[in-house]
Amino acid sequence: MKMPPADWTERRGLAALITALGGEARYVGGAVRDTLLGREVKDVDIATPLLPEDVMERLTAASIKVIPTGIAHGTVTAILPDGPIEITTLRRDVSTDGRRATVAFSDDWQEDAARRDFTINALFADPQTLEIFDYFGGLDDLKKLRIRFIGSAAERIAEDHLRIMRYFRFLARFGQQQVEDEAYDACTAAAAKLETLSRERVADELLKLLGTDDPGFAVKQMLNAGVFEHVVDEIDKDSGELFHRLIGREQQLHVTPVAVRRLVALLPKDAEKANQIAKNLKLSKKMQKAIGERLLPTGGAIRAFAYRTSVDTARDVALLFAEDADLSGCLAQLADWQPPVFPITGGDLIERGLKPGPIVAQTLAKIEAVWIAEGFPSDQWVKKHLDDLDRTLLQ
Repeated sequence: MKMPPADWTERRGLAALITALGGEARYVGGAVRDTLLGREVKDVDIATPLLPEDVMERLTAASIKVIPTGIAHGTVTAILPDGPIEITTLRRDVSTDGRRATVAFSDDWQEDAARRDFTINALFADPQTLEIFDYFGGLDDLKKLRIRFIGSAAERIAEDHLRIMRYFRFLARFGQQQVEDEAYDACTAAAAKLETLSRERVADELLKLLGTDDPGFAVKQMLNAGVFEHVVDEIDKDSGELFHRLIGREQQLHVTPVAVRRLVALLPKDAEKANQIAKNLKLSKKMQKAIGERLLPTGGAIRAFAYRTSVDTARDVALLFAEDADLSGCLAQLADWQPPVFPITGGDLIERGLKPGPIVAQTLAKIEAVWIAEGFPSDQWVKKHLDDLDRTLLQ
């Protein structure tokens, strides 16, 4: 079988790179898999039996910029005009402990394929002929959209515990509505091992999973298997129901998937607990703030809430928590709406006779609260009625 022609194979500089490697190279992994599925290819990886130092020497001689991004593990990165290409020397595992592997370089393509995680990720393609090399039944699994570990699922997970998260992420992206029993049972049995991994690695996989088009089935399987207990400290008992309602709303309304919105559906609805979980997962400050804002009380008025936070935050809160009867109205109020700028400044109050000091900020906040409650009236209305907005504030 051959890989069909694809635009990414015509990237500028790629042909010269392949030539520099002297025919000792194959495309591998996601680029091959996604091309066979007719999906967009973003990252291109190349495998080669050449040692990394040899790869660097050949590319440099061909005037191709190359960086030793992971040379101890056999990976260098070629910088091409249309984006970087990772080139990795064939490898075999010498030892593993579930978190990291010690590898030795190899010249055996099947040996390299055997150390990968899933059969659909172990497909190679010859750059010249586009012939596919499939050592473990990946083509059949791809046809059936079946996510299957190479060899023993338990052994593959013991080599790298993060493969538990990767299994469910690939299940969400490719697996439709089916699990492979051996893979699922192995993930369930080893789920506690996730606690031994760095939180950053686990969180990265979790967010990638939640960012897929439809993670509903995969998340349901994770909940049923008790996997989330080893990812986050706590989830609400009704999180699964809320999560699936959210996915349904997103699909019905054609809303772009947002990982943080979906994560909030799974976390406790107590802002303090959710924020602590976000910290424990070592999420960015920006994402921690986004989670906290989506658990703030709205006060009922969706535009007022959007003004205090952001339109995106208010839209997410509506999708998450609004009653069915209120959802369309909330979203309609936010559509194409931009929060206005409060038209009164502290200087305006001082000009009216208020003495400079803390009273200015306090008074401004009180007037702004009235302005928000009135539904953000126009600048002209505010200036005209300024004297009526509680005269005692300006005494």
